[in-house]
Amino acid sequence: MFLPFSVIVLATAFVLVAIRQTGSIRLQIWQIFLGGAIVVLATGQISVGAAISYVDPTVIIFLTGIFILGEALTMSGYMQYLAYKFFRHFRSVDSLVLAILFSIGFASMFMLNDTMAIIGTPLVMLFAIKEKINAKLMLLSLAFAITIGSVASPVGNPQNILVASSNIVNEPFITFFSSLLIPTLINLFVGYLVLKLFFKDEFHKTSLIHSPVVIKDKELAKLCKVSLAMLGISIITYTVIEILGFASNLSFAYIAIIAALPIVLFSSKRVLIVKGIDWSTIVFFIALFVLVGSVWQSGFFQYVINGLHLDINHVPTVLVVSVIGSQFISNVPMVLIYLKLLASTHITKAAAMALVAGSTIAGNLFILGAASNVIIVQMAERKYKKSLSFFDFARVGIVVTVLNVLVYWAFLILL
Repeated sequence: MFLPFSVIVLATAFVLVAIRQTGSIRLQIWQIFLGGAIVVLATGQISVGAAISYVDPTVIIFLTGIFILGEALTMSGYMQYLAYKFFRHFRSVDSLVLAILFSIGFASMFMLNDTMAIIGTPLVMLFAIKEKINAKLMLLSLAFAITIGSVASPVGNPQNILVASSNIVNEPFITFFSSLLIPTLINLFVGYLVLKLFFKDEFHKTSLIHSPVVIKDKELAKLCKVSLAMLGISIITYTVIEILGFASNLSFAYIAIIAALPIVLFSSKRVLIVKGIDWSTIVFFIALFVLVGSVWQSGFFQYVINGLHLDINHVPTVLVVSVIGSQFISNVPMVLIYLKLLASTHITKAAAMALVAGSTIAGNLFILGAASNVIIVQMAERKYKKSLSFFDFARVGIVVTVLNVLVYWAFLILL
């Protein structure tokens, strides 16, 4: 089978992402994928109507709502203040790394991994600079916390939202938490053990001194409190409704809308906040949906999977394919394609959760495995002049990923 033109466009997009900072090339990821979407539309690889149908409104609305909340939390200084109030109790590097892994990991279950990367990078770099802790240790702790933590919730990252909002998972909050919460907690501790192994000289007993943080905008911070409370209440309500058996027609978009409403309706800085959110990521996902839709219509991946004779419902197969596949076409496109493949089969609960775990944990393998990793590394280099190389990440990430996959495999085969 010859490579369809849409597959060539998708492959070209990923090559451009890899070399986008080489020489005089200075392209943004969203620009590359938007260009790819325009090309497949202009060449008739996909119609405008079909392209629109492939864009998942739940993901786009949820991203927008949570980005509004994240921007308000950062602008007000309330998130930094909460972090200080929490982390000031941890006086050693050992306890601080554990606290970062579990607190950021828990927050990533509900705040989206990209948002936590934007909020968390200044926090861990503050520890690195003021407490003279190895910046690589802090950045890796943050990256692993965000990736691992986001596995356990249907709203932890975009690929989870895709799985949860599809027709293959009933009662998403209950299903995710019951299947993935315990192995995720174990894997956060596994991340701590691996970091301690690779950075054993950094885990000294010198007492840490945390500098107080002041809220920048108290009025906006009050609205952020209300938004966070409404976010928590919405998730609890959604879960209760699931337990009662009435959640089949509810959309995750409502959760994000409810969380963003206090800020959009009552903040005098609403325009600045909305302008300041990561619109480039929104554009990226819209373009990605169109481009992957075009590739799906070509039948290429269906042909490849059929040719390999893989049991796409087999837990080990799903874990391995999703981890490896995510390194080549990134986790969100991987999940989009895999979901379409699974739609033609009787998918098992274990396979769906394996897809979630594998595609997300793939982000621990290499820097390019997750957008949150890229955000962390770019912010650290741009704002703090601290670098985390491909090798720095991979030498630790490979070990973490292998152990994480084994833990999820051990739990998921029991489903």
